[in-house]
Amino acid sequence: MDYELLDFGQGRKLERFGDFLLDRPSPSAGDAVIRQSEFWKEIDAKFILDRQGSHRGHWVFFRHAHKQALSPATVWPVRFPPITLELTCSPFGHLGVFPEQQANWERIADLLSQARKRNVPPTVLNLFSYTGGSTLAAVAAGAKVVHIDSAKNLLAKARRNAEHSGLADAPIRWIAEDAVLFVNRELKRRQKYDAMILDPPSYGHGSQGKAWQINRDLPTLVQNCFDLLSDNPIFLLLTCHTPFFDEKKLSKLVRRKGFSVESFPMEIPARTGQKLPAGCGVLVRPVE
Repeated sequence: MDYELLDFGQGRKLERFGDFLLDRPSPSAGDAVIRQSEFWKEIDAKFILDRQGSHRGHWVFFRHAHKQALSPATVWPVRFPPITLELTCSPFGHLGVFPEQQANWERIADLLSQARKRNVPPTVLNLFSYTGGSTLAAVAAGAKVVHIDSAKNLLAKARRNAEHSGLADAPIRWIAEDAVLFVNRELKRRQKYDAMILDPPSYGHGSQGKAWQINRDLPTLVQNCFDLLSDNPIFLLLTCHTPFFDEKKLSKLVRRKGFSVESFPMEIPARTGQKLPAGCGVLVRPVE
């Protein structure tokens, strides 16, 4: 794999993405002690917030005589088997991937692969799809996916990631749409899906400028997603990075008769042996 968390501490994390080492803010690193200070001496770029509490910031790039220099214009592929994602250094410190989701991509692939004994490919609705990691994991496992994200630039990047992953012709419907509005329309159409994937942000705006607030809007959206599940559902996977939505609260939100709920922390293991907290999730499956 082309990704590794090397170390974290003092509110920052050091990650390797392909050939590049990046130093970025990480609130969950908190007051943890940096274990391997020598790792931090070869960084290629460091992201610095413009002010405390801000989401915007700027990158500082470093040059090393023995390797290619990273720059704001650099686009480079990073492999998270079996998929490949293109990364760039954004003004918000994001790169185009949330590495903690890799374990969920493996969950998705395993569950859908087990369901391939069905006569038809399972159908999956992926909401807040970002750059397509979950979508590509699902189609690589034999599913048909409807990919929803309100940001057209992210949708374009997801389509390029499908090309990088050799899945350009996979059965994916790419739709730039507000997740809530799309789900409401699917309910009216009486559409059904075998699996649902949700990774909602804390706050955001849809394609029509509609504001999203997770505390206000997630409960109704989750109920509507359950109503979209087929008569033979495979799973509903909900992940969250919002601090006040812990495993207990998420589990309560998705608890339904006839379904089992597995909650789990999302963590990234570091080379030092530590684990960096990165949100939580719940996997809902029908009781057998």
